[in-house]
Amino acid sequence: MTPERMYTVILGPHVSEKTTILGEENNQYTFRVAMDATKPEIKAAVEEIFEVAVEDLQVLNVKGKTKRTNRGKIRRRSNWKKAYVRLEAGHEIDLADVG
Repeated sequence: MTPERMYTVILGPHVSEKTTILGEENNQYTFRVAMDATKPEIKAAVEEIFEVAVEDLQVLNVKGKTKRTNRGKIRRRSNWKKAYVRLEAGHEIDLADVG
C-alpha cells in the first residue's frame, strides 16, 4: 500500500466517552476511516503509521443522523465508517501526540 493511501484510509481518531473506556480497559482505539477502506488496509495503515501490532479489528458503518432545521426542513448527515482496533499487549497509541 502506498503512503498516500495509508493516510487517506485513516481519517482520524474518534474520541467519545465509550471509546475512552474501551481504551483504558481493553487497549482498544477507535478511528474514523474512509468508506471504501477494507480491513486489511486499515490494519496495515494502523501498524505502519503508529508502529504498533494490531491484535483484532472490527469495522462498522455508522448511519448519518436525520436532523430538522429551525424552519422545519429535514437534513441528513453523511454516513461514515469507524474501526475498533485492539492492540497487542505492550503496545499503545498516544493520541495526544497525533498531529
